[in-house]
Amino acid sequence: MKLKIFQIYTLLLAIILLGSTINAASGQGIKAITKPCADVTLAFVQPGSISKINYKEGDTVHVNDVLVQQDDSVEQIKLEELKAEADDETTIEHAEMTLQQRGVDVKRLEQAGSAVTTPMEVEYAKLNQQISELQLRIAKLQHEQALRKYKEAQKQIDRMTLKSPIDGRIEMINKETGESVNALEEVIRIVRIDPLWIDVKVPVTQAAILKQGGSATVEFPEPKKMTEEGRIIYISAVGDAGSDTLVVRVQVPNKTNRQAGENVLVSFRAAN
Repeated sequence: MKLKIFQIYTLLLAIILLGSTINAASGQGIKAITKPCADVTLAFVQPGSISKINYKEGDTVHVNDVLVQQDDSVEQIKLEELKAEADDETTIEHAEMTLQQRGVDVKRLEQAGSAVTTPMEVEYAKLNQQISELQLRIAKLQHEQALRKYKEAQKQIDRMTLKSPIDGRIEMINKETGESVNALEEVIRIVRIDPLWIDVKVPVTQAAILKQGGSATVEFPEPKKMTEEGRIIYISAVGDAGSDTLVVRVQVPNKTNRQAGENVLVSFRAAN
């Protein structure tokens, strides 16, 4: 008897949960707002003046496209100087030749024998050889430091260029060519609206039957009313205590380039 009651309870619960599935095609659904799947605002890490803006608002851009350039003329001159120092190996070559000469001196004195040279002279020659070895090590160290300074300066110049981190479109440009900009001041905003993301607040009881990768139906409003199939890409692990809901993020294709920010209706099908 208890088993039968449990089976009936389980069946009723399944019916209730399935009944909570919202049919967007019939005009019902959970209201939500579309947003870009990527939204990035870029800024320079140091103050300077804008020398070039390569795009205008509304333009399409791709990853690594150069968007905005700071004036780096002074830095480029300094970079050339550091490159010349980094490429210069004459100090190392001189130290190597000096060390080779010191080695020849030691060998000559040792071969001459005690009849021609004294132990003090041999010891002195060996000391000079050790000093030359140290000078060679110092020359190599200085060369490595010059290389590091050159690479550091190159990275600093790279930071004076804003490149697009995503494929998208220019949504906003806050500066104009020739204008000064402070460090971390917002300069340009890039968004990607294909696909769109929709964060839906779903009751916990309904979210319990959903799974990542599951299907969702999104109904877009007039004047270009349409219905698209999306998929669940994220379900929050912590609910909103005030509304007893979880955030379910739906990704939906946007080949027609609808603007983000529309109010839509989203329905879900229970996962099998």
